[in-house]
Amino acid sequence: MAAKKKKKKAAAPRAKKKANLNVVVGSKVKEAVKSHGVRCSGDLIEALNGKVLGLLSDAVARCNANKRGTVRPQDL
Repeated sequence: MAAKKKKKKAAAPRAKKKANLNVVVGSKVKEAVKSHGVRCSGDLIEALNGKVLGLLSDAVARCNANKRGTVRPQDL
């Protein structure tokens, strides 16, 4: 009797990169807000992340405009 051939599994599709990278730590943001005696909205972390990404993008653009390869604090 012939042995059964194993079927090859289809390769799993590669995960697409997220359009937005998370650069803020949600638990730390919540902790900082809570230390001031107020609560944190669910949308706050996402909005803050967008602001930080914008700041970083502007800093990189300034760095490139100054023909440097290193982003420095003054670029912010």
